[in-house]
Amino acid sequence: MNTYAATINATEYPPHLKHKIIFETFDQLQPEEAMLLINDHDPKPLRFQFQSTHPDGFDWEYIEQGPTTFQVKISKR
Repeated sequence: MNTYAATINATEYPPHLKHKIIFETFDQLQPEEAMLLINDHDPKPLRFQFQSTHPDGFDWEYIEQGPTTFQVKISKR
């Protein structure tokens, strides 16, 4: 069973705020904590952004991969 320090349903936010809210939430996580990201499409661009801004600082695990809902567990190392 997974427990998450935070859950973000990105579909509830306007596009210009999604990444800002996701990164602010991630930055508030303690090491070894995780957040659940829920989205209506594959957040691959977000993963690339994480790799750019937090190299070696996170783990990315798909919990659900579509076709209509994507859930990703993002953990802080």
